[in-house]
Amino acid sequence: MNAPPSAELAPLRTLLADACRVLAARGLADGILGHVSLRIDVGRMLVRCRGPEERGLAFTTDADIRLVDLSGEPGAAGELDGGYSPPNELPLHAEVLRRRSDVDAVVHAHPPAVVAADLAGIAIRPIVGAFDIPGTRLAAGGVPVYLRGVLVRDRRLAGEMVAAMGERPVVVLRGHGLTSAAASVEQAVLQSVGVDRLATLSLRVVSAGGTLTDLPAADLAELPDLGAAFNTATAWRHELARAAVDTNG
Repeated sequence: MNAPPSAELAPLRTLLADACRVLAARGLADGILGHVSLRIDVGRMLVRCRGPEERGLAFTTDADIRLVDLSGEPGAAGELDGGYSPPNELPLHAEVLRRRSDVDAVVHAHPPAVVAADLAGIAIRPIVGAFDIPGTRLAAGGVPVYLRGVLVRDRRLAGEMVAAMGERPVVVLRGHGLTSAAASVEQAVLQSVGVDRLATLSLRVVSAGGTLTDLPAADLAELPDLGAAFNTATAWRHELARAAVDTNG
């Protein structure tokens, strides 16, 4: 397998490959579906591409992470050599990066629980408290839904999705999955995990005959911000270790 050029981007390629494996280990991106991107500059991104030996996100390597421009053309000489091509839904990533200056990383995944909850009419809500503080805070701000179950493969559809997303960090795609956007790859992945966790819990509560109730405002106000060192750095180390165990059996 040919290694891509632009050696200075090697650590970032590793980060994105790790992110893909984390999504797979969490069951958020089964098979060959799903992709992660990272803004490099105003017109280029690193993104997981498909090569001639495609095996799915769980087996992503650094060589699968390629530099492309916002139209899917090589971002540097040789970046798409060896039979590599950007994902069909590259416009999904590109349009978020075009319209959201606060975003540098985009995750698109297909969590079954998120899809099932949305199709059942169950919104992502802050139903828990200290069980998952970051997830609760995210849900308290609202998780919008893009109502079309389409492949987001052109700027028109991507624009619709970004419009539905607004300024929120995550949008659910009806009958499809979710898109998560953040300032870092780690945060974009962890947001996806949090939404999936809330969707799974919601389905379990409803299946058990329970009623979903939002966390009281007074309790939400009491939840501390444990800081990026715990919420992101420590959580990310856990996800990496978890994915490694899953991969190695």
